[in-house]
Amino acid sequence: MKMPRQRKILFIKVFGELLFVFGLLSWGNGVLIQFTYPMMLDMPASYVLQWIRLDTLTILSFLASALGFFMWRISAELIKFDKDKAADKPSGASKT
Repeated sequence: MKMPRQRKILFIKVFGELLFVFGLLSWGNGVLIQFTYPMMLDMPASYVLQWIRLDTLTILSFLASALGFFMWRISAELIKFDKDKAADKPSGASKT
């Protein structure tokens, strides 16, 4: 089953918003911890993520939020472009 172009763009927009919001929240959490408890930065991010340090997760979260914002803005511009393109399309019967 093939997904139409509009649904793909909508999916990218929603996924970009999700990445932007949660990436920014995670980055803010890392920055807040850096100011309040700087000795925790070289510790694991959580007991589930033992393999990644908190400072590394903070950097990756910022990059994820930047990618999400880019995806969100590109999809919004593509939606706008598609609407403008549909408005410029000539109708089937023109009056002369």
